[in-house]
Amino acid sequence: MSTVLLREVPVDSPVHRLWAGTKLIAVFIISLLLMVYPTWPVLGVIVVFLIATGVAARLPLGTVPLLPWWFWGLVLLTGVLTVPSGGAAVIRYLQTLLFTLVLLAASFMIAWTTPMGEIAPAIARLGAPLRVLRFPVDEWAVVVALTLRGLPLLMDEIRILWAARRLRPKDRSLPIGERNPLVDILTAVMAVSTRRAGELGQAITARGGTGQLTAHPDAPGRADAIALAVVVGVCAGSVVLSMVLYSL
Repeated sequence: MSTVLLREVPVDSPVHRLWAGTKLIAVFIISLLLMVYPTWPVLGVIVVFLIATGVAARLPLGTVPLLPWWFWGLVLLTGVLTVPSGGAAVIRYLQTLLFTLVLLAASFMIAWTTPMGEIAPAIARLGAPLRVLRFPVDEWAVVVALTLRGLPLLMDEIRILWAARRLRPKDRSLPIGERNPLVDILTAVMAVSTRRAGELGQAITARGGTGQLTAHPDAPGRADAIALAVVVGVCAGSVVLSMVLYSL
């Protein structure tokens, strides 16, 4: 799976210009709706809305990742095992699968349209009321920022290490039980991650500490209010549509 999942697509669009916190709130509203009311009409409306958002964000088709074969194999196997439980169980399984894919797509939409450096300040601003209760909001925002910045690097390192491991000649003198490439890869990944973490810590310290990760002047504007109104309207409309269809 491509690391473009966790990186901004560098194009200019109305969605890209929205405040990061607006997108986080929008995904939260959609997630809450799907957890409370995961009907087919609601799922269908949200899928259409996400596609429309992707078009408005000018995301190329290549942005959508091709999931690996083992994922679809696992989905198919799970579906087959659900069949003996009856048609209701199969329908529920398909709804759960679509629910999961929609939430993933909504989350990835944030990564595709938002610089990673804007996520932590947005979380810090949204969580500001929790500071009254002495919650470590800034620390949470820093953890999220470092995780989002570190995952693409870690995925790249794993790819490089795996390719290097495949190029190495196989040692036939070792017992079969000791020819496990996964152990070598995990060991190397742990070593690389430790080194990367040290370098990142030194870079953050040189730039003024973790406080710089949550300091950002951006704030919501009129476009953000309109965008949230559209999201709320789409969610409310999907619920009304679902109620009307199920009442027929």
